Amino acid sequence: MSNVRLPGFLKHFVNLFFPDTCHVCRGLLAGQEVFLCSYCQTSLPRTRFHQHSDNALTRIFWGRVQIQTGTALYHFHKKGGVQRLVHAFKYQGNTRLGEHLGMLLGRDIKRSPYYGDITAIIPVPLHPDKEKKRGFNQSEVFARGLSATLSIPCYTDWLVRIIDNPTQTKRSRIDRWENVYSSFKINKPEQVSHAQILLVDDVITTGATLEACAQELLSVKGARIWIATLAITA
Repeated sequence: MSNVRLPGFLKHFVNLFFPDTCHVCRGLLAGQEVFLCSYCQTSLPRTRFHQHSDNALTRIFWGRVQIQTGTALYHFHKKGGVQRLVHAFKYQGNTRLGEHLGMLLGRDIKRSPYYGDITAIIPVPLHPDKEKKRGFNQSEVFARGLSATLSIPCYTDWLVRIIDNPTQTKRSRIDRWENVYSSFKINKPEQVSHAQILLVDDVITTGATLEACAQELLSVKGARIWIATLAITA
């Protein structure tokens, strides 16, 4: 029931029969806990990349595309708690959970000295056909949480996806790059010019999709790129 907004008294009544549970351990949530119990909130593998400009995510792009720095909220491990969060958000449609996770990373970024110049947030776009089928763009939802916490506008029409690529799952790094090469197009170059952009995706593995987006954005004079993702694979 945590995906539905209810008046306080009604929520307490409903919780007698449909109590809110943690999206990781399935334990009952107590007090002011939201989506995650206190134990899972503190035990999930946070990256803390926002504390260092040179980190494992940033190094993915060395020699490939110039970014200022990048961060991720969690380390992703198969069959781990973060995978359960990603599944609930991305495949079960829990968009409120996705926004909440964006807000968590936004709080980290707000405390970091490396992201103060950002003026715009751009989520990695889905092809319109894929977004219509899923019902939402998970990167956009996560970006909305970041935007709310950082008080930086999120623009969904500056960059568009013009090719509906097959899934990236189980592809090699080279295959992933070939799969997304030339898939993106700048829709509003006059806005991208000299913009300081936080480019947002859900889970980063090889970085091919983010690389293709960044290269397209950096083709416009004066643009600079930072990166934020929900998770990074181990």
